[in-house]
Amino acid sequence: MNNLFQKVVVAGLIQFCAIGLVNAQSKEISFYPNKPIRIINPLATGGAVDTMARMLAPSLQEILGQPIVIESKPGAGGTIGSNFVAKSAPDGYTILMVYDTFAVNPHVYKNLPFDSFKDLAPVTELVKIPLVVVAGNKLSANNLRELADLSKSKAKGINFSSGGAGSSGHLAAELLKTNLGIDMTHVPYKGGGPALTATIGGETDITILGAVITVPQIKGGNLKALAVLGKKRTPALPQVATASEQGLTNFDVSSWVGVLVPAGTPAPIVDKINNAFAQALKSPAVQSRMAEQGNEIVASSPAQFGVFLNQESAKWARVIKEKNIQLE
Repeated sequence: MNNLFQKVVVAGLIQFCAIGLVNAQSKEISFYPNKPIRIINPLATGGAVDTMARMLAPSLQEILGQPIVIESKPGAGGTIGSNFVAKSAPDGYTILMVYDTFAVNPHVYKNLPFDSFKDLAPVTELVKIPLVVVAGNKLSANNLRELADLSKSKAKGINFSSGGAGSSGHLAAELLKTNLGIDMTHVPYKGGGPALTATIGGETDITILGAVITVPQIKGGNLKALAVLGKKRTPALPQVATASEQGLTNFDVSSWVGVLVPAGTPAPIVDKINNAFAQALKSPAVQSRMAEQGNEIVASSPAQFGVFLNQESAKWARVIKEKNIQLE
């Protein structure tokens, strides 16, 4: 009888604790957010992700009612910042904003300290970004054909900067090399900002980066555009021909920016973050800037972004294997 009584008491205590835990979690979710939220940029300050985060932060702050703090944790193609978020508490207060390198990194880094698809949960793909081939004003080439001729006329060919090994700019340049039949030396930087600065300053001949950071420099007279690499011309640079128009049939490479949170973040919080970003993207000021930069707003659901990430991973895995791109 005593044993039965003890079992009943223990079972009751377990149930009571479980109910208390559920109620505490429900209360925490219902009050989310109640403190500042960090958006981690895993690439360099001044790049596409940093620019996007700072563009959306004022609207997000108004929608969520809490300060939005943007922190840059660059290095290793974005894996340092991504690892930081993957190991953060799954409470919605540490958000990762990523560039296209996120889907590529598992294929180029042998020993990542986290699993990109298990330790982080998709929230939304924010935008697709046209990639633009840009050169410093002193470079004699003004289009892809002239770039190819210039490369072939130089003993060491030409070089290009990128936001990091395995970035869309790097992989796009590898495809461009193949299609143009030229050689180009890769000079990787820790993010699109430094890569862009290198080309503006003449340290590198060209770079391939998103319109979000190249268009202002082109319009400001600091760079010239040689080609847009998407299917169609971008409204932000209507005078710049696509690679396909310049003879590289069906050449189509674009970039993107998305948002993830630590795996295990409660679904209601993920949905609230998703809705906040979707609303921020509807802001007239944000939409005006997006149009100026030629970006295509996506604002996908968590499930849609998850499918997209898997498709991106599979697509670039083939290119990486073919080009034998591997990092430590």
